[in-house]
Order: sequence, then C-alpha cells, then structure tokens
Amino acid sequence: NDLEKEQLKILKKVIKRFENGLPLKDLAQIIEILNLCAEKMNEQEAFTEPLCELIKLCGLPFQKNKLSDEVSYSVAVSKCIAQLGYLMRVPSSQVRIQICKCVVSFYNVELPKKLPSGYQPTSANYKIQMAELGGLAETLVLSLALVENRLTEKLWVLKALQYLSSSGVNCRLMMKAQAASRLCLYLNGVDPSGQLVFRSSEILWNLLENTSKEEVVNQLSSLECVHALKEVFVDLLMHGFRHYDRQLRNDLLVIATLLAENPAAPMIESGFTKLLIVLATLSEVKIPNPLVKGLKLTYSYEDFEMKKLLFNLIGVLSKDPCAVQLLSENDVMPALLCYVKPSQKPGFHDWSAAQYEELQLHAIAILASVAPLLVDKYLSCQANTLLLVFLEWCIGQDPFFGQGNSFHGTGGRGNKLAQMRYSLRVLRSVVSLYDDTVNLNLCDQGAISQLLDILKYAANKSKEKEDAILLEIQADILFLLSALCENDLHRKELFSYEGVDILIPFIQMDPKKLCSGLGHNCLLFSALDCLWSCVIGCYIAEDYFLEKQGIFLLLDLLALKQKNLYNIILGILVEFCDNPKTTSHISTWRGEKDQTAANLLIQLWRQEELELGVKRDRYGRIVDMKKPIASSFQQQQEVIPMPANCPSFAIVEISENIRAKLYSLLCKLGFETLPGLSAKDFVTLAIIQRYIDFKVGEVWSELCAELKEEFKPVGSDEEALKAISEISEDTGRMVAALQTEVLESQHHKEIQEEEKTYTKIQAIHKQREMVNKSWENFLTRTSNYEA
Repeated sequence: NDLEKEQLKILKKVIKRFENGLPLKDLAQIIEILNLCAEKMNEQEAFTEPLCELIKLCGLPFQKNKLSDEVSYSVAVSKCIAQLGYLMRVPSSQVRIQICKCVVSFYNVELPKKLPSGYQPTSANYKIQMAELGGLAETLVLSLALVENRLTEKLWVLKALQYLSSSGVNCRLMMKAQAASRLCLYLNGVDPSGQLVFRSSEILWNLLENTSKEEVVNQLSSLECVHALKEVFVDLLMHGFRHYDRQLRNDLLVIATLLAENPAAPMIESGFTKLLIVLATLSEVKIPNPLVKGLKLTYSYEDFEMKKLLFNLIGVLSKDPCAVQLLSENDVMPALLCYVKPSQKPGFHDWSAAQYEELQLHAIAILASVAPLLVDKYLSCQANTLLLVFLEWCIGQDPFFGQGNSFHGTGGRGNKLAQMRYSLRVLRSVVSLYDDTVNLNLCDQGAISQLLDILKYAANKSKEKEDAILLEIQADILFLLSALCENDLHRKELFSYEGVDILIPFIQMDPKKLCSGLGHNCLLFSALDCLWSCVIGCYIAEDYFLEKQGIFLLLDLLALKQKNLYNIILGILVEFCDNPKTTSHISTWRGEKDQTAANLLIQLWRQEELELGVKRDRYGRIVDMKKPIASSFQQQQEVIPMPANCPSFAIVEISENIRAKLYSLLCKLGFETLPGLSAKDFVTLAIIQRYIDFKVGEVWSELCAELKEEFKPVGSDEEALKAISEISEDTGRMVAALQTEVLESQHHKEIQEEEKTYTKIQAIHKQREMVNKSWENFLTRTSNYEA
C-alpha cells in the first residue's frame, strides 16, 4: 500500500512537471508509464485519475528542442499515439472518454499559456500525421465492439472517428477494420440525442469521398446493414420534423441510392426498394399505401431535394432488371407522365414555378429510362398522345418563361427548349425499340408531320443562334423520322416533299462547322441516315431529291474527303443508283478544277489502298499476282481454320473498308465510258474492274490453306484447287499486262505529243529566221544604193 501511495505521489509530480506539454524526448518513457498505470488499474482504481491526466497531457502540443526533433522522434510519437488507441481496452468509461477527447484535441489545438525554456510546440498538423502513421483510426474502429452497449462512450468514439475520417489515409485504415459495415449496424441504436445517426452518417460520407466508393458500398451491402439503413430512414421520414432531421434523411437516401446501384445489395429483398418507389410516387398517385401510412410531406426545400433524389433513384433502378416489376406494380409510369403536360400556372401544388419546372424536367428525363422497360404501361397510359400534345405546346406561342436554373434546365431560360429536348429523348428511347405497336401508334397520330414541323421550328431557331441543345433536338428528330419511316413506303411518302426540303440545308452545311465541337458532326450523320431511311426506296421522294440536285450535294460532301463520311455517303449513292435517273446526275457532276465523279471515286480507292498497305509499284500496278488486293494485315495473318458459319478475313475485310462500295458504284456507272480519267486512273480502274474476281481468288486461297492445315486433298481435288489458284494468278497477270499496256500507250502518246511540240517549235524558229532575213534584206535595200 505504501508503494502504491508513493507511485501515485510521483505520478502527480510527473503530471505537474509536464502540465504545459510533453517533450518529444520523454515520450518513450511516458508510454511505459501509461502501460503501467493501465495494468495497475485492474487492481487499484486510484490510478484511473492519473492515467486520465497523462492522456490529457498527450492532447497538448508536444514540445521540441530542435527543428529536427519532429523527424527524429517520429517513430516514438507514432507509437505513443497508437498506444492511446490500445488503451481503449481498459474497462473504464472515464479513460475511454478521455482518449477520445485527446484525439479530438489534435484537431482543435490550444497552445499552452507558457512554454519551458528552450522548447517550442510542434507544428499544428504533426499529431494528425503521427496518428495516421500509428494507425490510430483502425484501432478506434475496432474499439467500437468494446463500447457497443455504452452510448456515451460510443458517441465519443464516433466523434473522434469523425475528425479522423477527414483524412484519406485514416479512411483507408478504417476501411481495413470494416468501418462502413460496423457503423451502419449501429445506426438504429437507441439514442435520444440523435448524435449516433448524425456522426455515423458523417463518417460514412467521409469514407465515400476519401476511399473507393465501390469498397464502401460492398461493405454496406449485407442484409443486416440494409435493414438498419431502412429502419433509420423510415424513422427520420415518419418522425423527423426538424430541418436537421430532414437533411439527415436525405443524406441516408443518397447512400441508399449508391446501394441500389450495386446488384449484390439486397435492396429488393429487404423491402427498401419498394418503400422508396412508393415514396417517389406518393404525391402523384393518390392511392393510399400502408408502407407510408400517415406520412405528410411538406413543400420545404429538404422535401424538394428528397423528391429529386427519389426521381434519381428510379433512374438507377431502371438499370436493374429485378426492379422492373416493382416499377410496373407501383404506378411509376403514370406518376412520371403527370409531368408531361403544359404548365397551366406558375406553380404546381405548393412548389414554386422554378421548383416545379425542375421536377418536371427531371421526371421527363427519368421517363426516357423507364419507358422502354414498361412498354405496355406506356401504351396503356397513352404516353405517345401526351408527349405529342406536350411537344405541340413546346413550339406554340403560349407565354412561358423557363427558369433554366437546374442541370436539366440548361439552355431553357425564357423558352421551352429544355422541355422539348427531354420529351424527344423519351420518344427516341421508345422508338429505338423498333416495336411495331409503339411506332404505329405514333404514326397514326400524325407524328411524322408534327416532327417535321418541330424540326423546321428548331432549324429556324438555330439560324438565330446555334447551340448544342438545338443541334441535339434536330439530331433526335432526324433519328425519330429515320426509325419511323424505315421499311415503310407509306410513311416515306408522307415524309417525301416537305422532308426533302428540310434535309437539303443539312447536307449543304458549311464544312467548317463540322469541327466546331457543338454537334454539327452528329447532326450531319443524322441527316444522312434520315436520307437513307426516309427517301431511298420511295420513287416520289427520290425523284424530288434528284430534282433538288441532292446527288450533286452528296458528291460535294464526298469531295471534302472527310474519312468518317465515306461509308455512309457511298452507301447512299449505291442505293440511289437503283433509280435509273441517278447515274446521269453522277456523270454530270463536276467538282473543283472540273473533276469528274469517276476521277473522285478512283482517287478514294487509291487513298484507301494506301492506308490498307496494299502492295503496288510506283506506277500503281499489281505487284503480288497471288494476292493482288490483300491488305498488309491480311498478308501477315496466319491461317486459322474457321467454322463454316464464321466469315473469314477475306470476307470480313469487305465491310471494314470502302472498296466494295466504290466497286459497286463504278459498276453502276459502267467502266467503259467514264469521263475525265488520266492514264494513272485507268491503271487503277483495271484493278477495280476485277475486284470481285480478286476477292473470289482470296477466298479460294484461304480455303486451300485451311484444307491443307487439316486434310490432304485427294488427287482430283488437288488438281481442281491448283487450277482455281492458277486462274486467279492468271487474272492478276492479265490485269498487270493491261496496266503495262495502258502505261506504254500513254508513254507513246506523250512521245508523240513531244515530237509534235518539237516540230511546232522548229517551225516557229524557221519562221523567225525568215522574218529576220526579210528584215535584213529590207535594211540592205534601203541603206545600200547598189542593192
């Protein structure tokens, strides 16, 4: 007993000695004293107070003698701070609370009133860095199990963790100790103060921000965690009337949304998903539901935020096939369609005009994700009719002043463009299903004519001021028209005259705009796609397009040599050639420097072969007789036996470049009477003319190689294969000979031209000599009397 009294007395002296802070050099001994006090506490409670006082001293700034002390003693300091975490094992509420207070004091530094001579405090962030080095955060998370049934201690631990979780290093340490799942399980504990939920949710937010979001979500994805989250959310929803409660409820709703993005989270099994869907449609669907019985939502800012979060959640759930049934059963479709109507008054219910507009746009944006999943509901709610009426209002003259102050309202200030943009997105999402019932329903209500009117309206608006939203609206309408008219002659006829008149300006677009970054590129592609789907195949529309010199415009566009446009323009031209009037238009066209269409097409062929790495000599003649048109990739490719239903490299290659389309187009024009070609063009044309023969030879070559890999052909087959191979090579030689003949003929012609030019020059010189002689003769006669 005397020894313990002496020890307590000495401890008081130590505490008194270091009341202004612990020197870094003494920390190792202080750790030993802390451990001894902790051991003594098991036998004698009198050591509790000194232990708490020593821990309190650890909360003061440490004292350093030299500038280098912080680095020199970093190991000892990190161990000391780590030891504070280990002392949480001491079964004393007073000690545990003091440890947490000490940790909090790292972040709320109070300098001592006076400093020992020769010492100065360590830097403000020094302890925080040492806490990270010592792994204190992980230890405190593990200590939550020790204070599970002690509310006050638990709240202090959570407060300490709240401060520690402001650092990414600490958050990663906490995640190692399964912090996310541990905190979530404590959420629904009894706590009249409400601090438990507040602090836990703050820490969860910090973990989400400072570590891997996927890892946090995975830890929260157990059934127990989801149940706990649901219970707390419901409690705050039904009984939280304070501003603070509603904010906390919204924070938990965001975490629930993140969980809903994870297919492994049992959101549906726990009933949480159904509750949230019912809540999302509560004010629109006036059907009482026992899940939210007695709930009355206000029109406060927090409830407005919750409404937006719930709409966002529906968008997340639309990506989960398992949630589709719940979306259908709980009237999500009619709830969202409530917003697809013109605004009759500035506000809706008790929402302000700006809030209602934001909810309206958000609802229509989510409808674009939900509608393709619930087509039957979509049709039963007459959604097509609602959308077409709404679009009619969008281009009408009714006064409306959009606020345009939300993400979905971008570009919609003072106009209805945002409403138009998202309504068209909904139509695009359902039309792209190519469901005959949906598309027929749309067309029966005059959608084609109405879409053309909206396109005209948007195009006129675009002339005033071009922006990305107007370009997107036009591109979407062109896509809708393409999808509706494709493979339906009657709809193409409805499109024909008015549609072609609208399409022409898009094809005449200034080439400089294609690089603007606003979306002109996408708009041009949409216009070309619309031309292919809505005009080709309908002679009325085709003839009108030809009358409007549409083929000339397409060739002008092709002459720009924009590689990404080649495929679609050449495809359109090939299809158009089924109309007998087209070839004369192509032959008539002249580009810059009187370039003909044939010359342009042959140039494109040469450019394509250059990019493919096809072997040619400097005059453009065939080099490899066995593989005259093979690309460098094909040359390097080894023989790989393929199943009969898989296309080989020779076949796949056809769709990967434009040579087949160029060949088809030149076939339509005829190889014999192509104007404006040079000898070089004729050399290339000889190859193009035999493209199919060479391609057949390639396929046979692959077939032979595959056979020899796995079988030995019988004698007759061997001879047949050899004969086929020789035919292909003979064709190559014949074309090469023809190319040489063309070049020699050109060379002979050039020599003849040279001789003619030389003869002409001789005649001119002779004439000059005669003139000179005549002049000399005249001078002689005038100056010499005898002459």
